[in-house]
Amino acid sequence: MLLVAGLVLLALGLLSGVFLLLAPLGIVAGAPGIALWVLFPVFTVLGYLMAAAPARDSMVPLLSRTTGAILILMALVAAAVLVLQGGGMIAPRDDTTPLWYVLALGIVLGAAGLGSHGRGAGGPKTAA
Repeated sequence: MLLVAGLVLLALGLLSGVFLLLAPLGIVAGAPGIALWVLFPVFTVLGYLMAAAPARDSMVPLLSRTTGAILILMALVAAAVLVLQGGGMIAPRDDTTPLWYVLALGIVLGAAGLGSHGRGAGGPKTAA
């Protein structure tokens, strides 16, 4: 049950981030409220921890890499939109602060997820 609850919270956290990403472009209706700003990192981290706790040891690296990859992808989309907006190629509907927020958190949390199980149990390899 803890695994399912964790995956649901993780999905809701990522969905909050996607809404923050799409709102400045006018793709989704409405403006993101303070709840989404808080729920994006809180639900993402809490959901990951809840899902990873009961998961088998072999599944934790997959969960970490998948979550990290999604977050990095969201950060890259935010970066691309900011570059396009800075170059005058697109005009966002609203303030771009949510894009900067998704960019910053996506890079930090995504890199943590991708790097946390990168080398496996053997640790870093050194030349003899």
